[in-house]
Amino acid sequence: MATATLTSKGQMTLPKDVRDDLKLEPGDKVDIVKEGNRYVLVPRNVRAEDLYGILHRPGDRRMTPEEEDEANAAALAEEDERIRAGR
Repeated sequence: MATATLTSKGQMTLPKDVRDDLKLEPGDKVDIVKEGNRYVLVPRNVRAEDLYGILHRPGDRRMTPEEEDEANAAALAEEDERIRAGR
């Protein structure tokens, strides 16, 4: 367990062991999420480029940009239809 002290301005410094464990660096953002009667710190220090390819399943053929555009258009049309139908 780690303890942080709140300043008169409502600020606190996360203890070094917490920052290290969450791999936080200066400038990183942290979401504070309420779960029941407690709050949980969720680091937002993952860059978009770090996520590239995480949904690709080995052995699956990658889509071409044209196929991606078609799939996105179909999904948007389906969502539009669902909204218009009030579902």
